Amino acid sequence: MAHQATLTIDGKVLELPVLEGTEGELAIDIAQLRAKTGLITYDPGYGNTGACRSAITFIDGEKGILRYRGIPIEEFDRPHPDFLEVAALIIFGELPDKAFLKRFSAISTANANLDESMKHHFEGFPENAPPMAQLSAMLNAISCFHPEFFTLTNGVSFEQAAGRVISQIRTVAAYSYRRSKGLPFIYPNPALRYCANFLHMMFSMPYQDYLVEPEIEDALNLIFILHADHEQNCSTSTVRMVGSSQANLFASCASGVCALWGPLHGGANLAVIEMLESIQRGNQKPEDCIALAKDKSSGFRLMGFGHRIYKNYDPRAKILKKCCDRVLKKLGIQDPLLDIARRLEELALKDPYFIEKKLYPNVDFYSGIIMRAIGIPTSMFPVMFSIGRLPGWIAQWKEQQDDPAKRIARPRQIYVGAPLRHYVPLEKRK
Repeated sequence: MAHQATLTIDGKVLELPVLEGTEGELAIDIAQLRAKTGLITYDPGYGNTGACRSAITFIDGEKGILRYRGIPIEEFDRPHPDFLEVAALIIFGELPDKAFLKRFSAISTANANLDESMKHHFEGFPENAPPMAQLSAMLNAISCFHPEFFTLTNGVSFEQAAGRVISQIRTVAAYSYRRSKGLPFIYPNPALRYCANFLHMMFSMPYQDYLVEPEIEDALNLIFILHADHEQNCSTSTVRMVGSSQANLFASCASGVCALWGPLHGGANLAVIEMLESIQRGNQKPEDCIALAKDKSSGFRLMGFGHRIYKNYDPRAKILKKCCDRVLKKLGIQDPLLDIARRLEELALKDPYFIEKKLYPNVDFYSGIIMRAIGIPTSMFPVMFSIGRLPGWIAQWKEQQDDPAKRIARPRQIYVGAPLRHYVPLEKRK
């Protein structure tokens, strides 16, 4: 059924086409609005603005649905595929066959190491430099060593570039961690799978390899999968914005890292840990925290609950909750923070206030506890998010480049500054 919207402005009637997505989502096409009326729309935060058509990720926040290329997120759990398989699905559009996955994995394995001269770049950072600053800078630096990827002219070069950046981002991440600890860099091991290799580079020593437990590798693999793409969030929109200028893949992904560095985006799981630690230090009862969260004058905010998109239980949180139990059981950890988290969740899910406002646990509620149990410091939390989100950034960048209707992004504004006035020479100013 064709839809049409009618806009009336000062008695003038304008017919606007209505676009319909695969799942019945409707959008008013205002591409010609300014040309025909002289008006623009005003939408701070772009919460009601569709910036593109995309075939990568579908979200229905009201129903708690998340799908990658049409596949429900729940189908990637128990047993779930290797992260590289999901990355290939997101980037290239289909589940890879054995031959393609073998080739894509081989690209990742062959390119895990960094050029030796890049090690000196890490020495230019102070030991306490934020890992996200190092990650964004080093992603840009990688491109300098591979100028052949500045312009990706065919599918083969894109495949090579995608496999390389997915592989090397974990090496950069591990080296930034080692640098912060004053530890020697550990070379990647081609015999290990993606996540096991990352843990090896993070925690091994020259005289002793880190023993990668299958349950720990499995948990990290799942965290990466659950973060692999999430539609047009702040960092993904940034990658598209930068990519619209025809900036190369590495520079565009580096911009995504910078956006993710912001505490309102990539720092949410860190905020959960800090909140739980504060509750523990203050010997607060979860019941009291729930009461404070409902009192707007208290200044207390319950981190890890609610989501800008989901008005239901975040489907990723359901999966990570079970994963968290498995990890802590395997490691034999009795984490008081998890006890607090579980009690907060139990209370909130029964409380009419939270139910009415649809404040359910989100993915950040448990991911931080899992990473903390694995031994990943909180300063590395946004870095882990970046590694997981990279396939989505690559896919979104490529989708935009292939769009025949692409244009450089250039939002409008409503000017509220001074009206016309004139320059006054310095000696005549009061």
